[in-house]
Amino acid sequence: MLIDTHCHLDAAEFDADRPEVAAHALRAGVTAIVIPAVERANFGVVRDLARRTAGGAYALGIHPLYVERAGEGDLQALREAVQQALDDPRFVAIGEIGLDFFVPEIAAGAPRERQEHFYAAQLALAAEFGLPVLLHVRKSQDILLKHLRRHGRIGGIAHAFNGSAQQAQAFVDLGFALGMGGAMTYERALQIRRHATEVALEHLVLETDAPDIPPAWLHPPDRRNRPGELARIADTLATLRGLTPEQVARVTSANALRVLPRLAGVVGLTPA
Repeated sequence: MLIDTHCHLDAAEFDADRPEVAAHALRAGVTAIVIPAVERANFGVVRDLARRTAGGAYALGIHPLYVERAGEGDLQALREAVQQALDDPRFVAIGEIGLDFFVPEIAAGAPRERQEHFYAAQLALAAEFGLPVLLHVRKSQDILLKHLRRHGRIGGIAHAFNGSAQQAQAFVDLGFALGMGGAMTYERALQIRRHATEVALEHLVLETDAPDIPPAWLHPPDRRNRPGELARIADTLATLRGLTPEQVARVTSANALRVLPRLAGVVGLTPA
């Protein structure tokens, strides 16, 4: 069993062949796919797509790259969507939320303050409803951690993690798993590969971030990442750690179910 803990299956890149992409993932052994929202406009989209997808699950949140076009009404809409989703077995987390200080235009001043405002509000919502979070982490680890510590152990997944060893341990101490995906498959990704080998396997989960972060073996003209690539990503992690792919699949799937407890009810669900 493999679990893709972060896949934007609703992205326009999949409009032409989305059912085939999902079927390919299932044949490759991917039994659950978590589809995070990024803004108010796709709350319903990810919900409906998860229900149409075998093993599909979804998260609801406002991505830091989308907060510039969001308002307080979007936070209220998120609260209402979360309340309505609590009885939906396919709803598993608040996400994708977080902070992005990699993009210069939003890394300082008012745009950065706006990011932090939306992040803090969504963390508070997660804490209120006892839900884990899917965190967007780009050059923002310490500020993310500062806000998290105000809420205790919300837990969840630090998606596409690429911080220091000390920051990795800080997330783990707060109940997070670290997401390992396509970036790990590049030999030059030395820091990510160190995390892949040195962080205890019990704190790692697998992800694709499809259609983004394509693994090393995808080449033009179609470098689009797909959830079915997760099997080879798992093989890479197994090779780096000197384990079998079966061991990696078993432990990372157990980790995903631990940090996203509601996901246990999703594994194996057929389309509605």
